[in-house]
Amino acid sequence: MIENRARYSKLIKDEAQRLGFMQCGIAEAEFLNDEAPRLEKWLNNNHHGKMGYMENHFDKRLDPRLLVDDAKSVISLTLNYYSEAQQIDPESPKISKYAFGADYHQVIKAKLCELLNFISDNIGEVAGRAFVDSAPVLDRAWAKRAGIGWIGKNSNLISKKSGSFFFLAELIVDLDLEYDNSFETDHCGTCTKCIDACPTEAILSPFIIDAKKCISYLTIELKDEIPYHFNDKMDNWMFGCDICQDVCPWNRFSVPNLEPAFKPNDNLLQMKKTDWLDITEDVFKTIFKNSAVKRAKFKGLKRNIDFLRKVNR
Repeated sequence: MIENRARYSKLIKDEAQRLGFMQCGIAEAEFLNDEAPRLEKWLNNNHHGKMGYMENHFDKRLDPRLLVDDAKSVISLTLNYYSEAQQIDPESPKISKYAFGADYHQVIKAKLCELLNFISDNIGEVAGRAFVDSAPVLDRAWAKRAGIGWIGKNSNLISKKSGSFFFLAELIVDLDLEYDNSFETDHCGTCTKCIDACPTEAILSPFIIDAKKCISYLTIELKDEIPYHFNDKMDNWMFGCDICQDVCPWNRFSVPNLEPAFKPNDNLLQMKKTDWLDITEDVFKTIFKNSAVKRAKFKGLKRNIDFLRKVNR
């Protein structure tokens, strides 16, 4: 019944807010017709670089009903990670804001599981799955469909309320809900600040990213040596990059997150340039014990630091 869909949707959104999610929108689970040719072209142009996993499960990326049997709804959620904290030594190799605190995968997955349990307890037995970068889900496309924001020229989802410094996550469920209107307006206008600011020219044109040139890809996803022609373009980033978000005018609306788990690690912020250059595996394990930086592993982070050391001589 329509009234039940509206009531259930409000229950879910209220609980999402209580759990600390910044925004929650709901879209109908269906095939992503518009995204299919774009994804195929992006892959065919090898813009994904050595992220071979992007070629896998093409159909599942476009149809959530292949991920959850009889899926009816995609619940999209955002969790703020913006921080005004900064690394104390301005000459230290830089880490993206999202990695200042605890690993977001664990934090968000726990919240999603709690939300899914809430749905089952208060609405009825519901089949569903939680996703945080853990499966072939086009999270930005679903967040756009759920009315949360639009996809900017740097390919990040942008919200008029809060900019773009947030994580995206989804619950795909076999429950009929009230669907939000897709966010169809592009509020970037003629602004090209993200394109102009990217030191590696990874934003080939509005909405088209060549991952092989992206500093985040080079410092996290790429397992080989960083190509030497990037030697004067890394802007001292050793894990991730915030440049295209830092220059985005919409991020003037960003506010510091209130998630305790994302409180910046003081030991990380206080490390000086010399500490990073001399980092040992034991220090790495201590500082990044519960951090997303573990994804790069000690070997990867050390490779990045050594690369910056060479080019900054």
